[in-house]
Amino acid sequence: MTAYADTLIATITVGSLYALVALGYTLVYGVLKFINFAHSDIFVLGAWTSFTVATVLMGWLGIGAEGAPWWLGLIVLAAALLACGLTGYLIERFAYRPLRKAPRLNVLITAIGVSLLMQNVGQLRLVDVAKGENGQSLASLPFGPSPRNMPALLPDGVINQTTLATGRLVSEKRGFVKLDAPLEIVADRPHSLIIDRAVGEGGGQTRRDTLQIAAEPGRYEPGTELATSPRRSVADTNGVEYRLVRGPLVPIRLTDVLIVVSSLGLMAALQVLVFRTKLGAAMRALSFNAETAALMGINVNRVISFTFILGTSLAAAAAFLYAQKYPGLQQTASSVWVLLGLKAFVAAVVGGIGNVRGAVLGGFLIAAIEFFGAKFYPPLRDVYVFGLLIMVLLVRPNGLLGAAVREKV
Repeated sequence: MTAYADTLIATITVGSLYALVALGYTLVYGVLKFINFAHSDIFVLGAWTSFTVATVLMGWLGIGAEGAPWWLGLIVLAAALLACGLTGYLIERFAYRPLRKAPRLNVLITAIGVSLLMQNVGQLRLVDVAKGENGQSLASLPFGPSPRNMPALLPDGVINQTTLATGRLVSEKRGFVKLDAPLEIVADRPHSLIIDRAVGEGGGQTRRDTLQIAAEPGRYEPGTELATSPRRSVADTNGVEYRLVRGPLVPIRLTDVLIVVSSLGLMAALQVLVFRTKLGAAMRALSFNAETAALMGINVNRVISFTFILGTSLAAAAAFLYAQKYPGLQQTASSVWVLLGLKAFVAAVVGGIGNVRGAVLGGFLIAAIEFFGAKFYPPLRDVYVFGLLIMVLLVRPNGLLGAAVREKV
């Protein structure tokens, strides 16, 4: 049961990210009736821009990997939104707008070409913008061919764990500690010591470590020697303050909560924008008939440009949040990014391409099929996703919430 609860949490978290990316696909299709296959590369741009800006700012401010303040994440997110929004505008203005009245196939080929261009340019390394103490490159523009690790900019931790005691440790040999409080170890529940130990020259910095207690269930009196994992030296553990916590059966991490809340907030804001504002009414009118919308005084070019900026901004927000959950960033042409973009596109199609609510529904549905399917047979994880796409297209070609559109010929 615990494993299924963990899977449900992962489904909700990743599903919210799929939904954000799928909204970018569905917005562009709803207005222009074509698929922007470069949208997944905008997502990649957002993730790598977040990494580059974070690395540069942390180097300038002298902030360590574990000491990033909360406001730094907001600055990095704003930079990603700006970079992706500007890129989306430039793609629409110079790649798609000249082909607006061209055959759909021309626009499709152009979108694939823009995607390949962004993937390959992103692998170049022309200028190093951040270097380490030994002169090694920490970040570059463009982003280079090597994988990187995204710094943690969002607060994290298990929010539903229980604090049992606080105090000061005594350590007489490596890998063993003594507590100054009694400990009751419950079966099938992790018990951990959270300590802040001094690091760096002169001990001017602190590092937070989590040590797992390796002991059989039962009651342990103060002063009992307990084994810990990983094993730390006596100098690292003797005399340091600790916090003893008992983990829950189903841990809920703060990062996952922030991702879901942020994603749902952006989806709600988009819903209000599209269905409760004049700009949203202009977008919906343009999706119905561009010529008639222009005759009614709607600035078609401005609305289309805004739609691209809005969609790419959602992708940038999703990329920033994704990099916080999965900090290992592969190079821009990696199949990991391609597959992630395809799954978001499948989510938009399954929900009903062009339908805002359908994109959200499709994102959560695709994540559920992927993660729960992997519980039964992991090698078919991706097969479940694309199998669902085939089934939905056979039964409801317009998607779950899509509506059939009749065209006069």
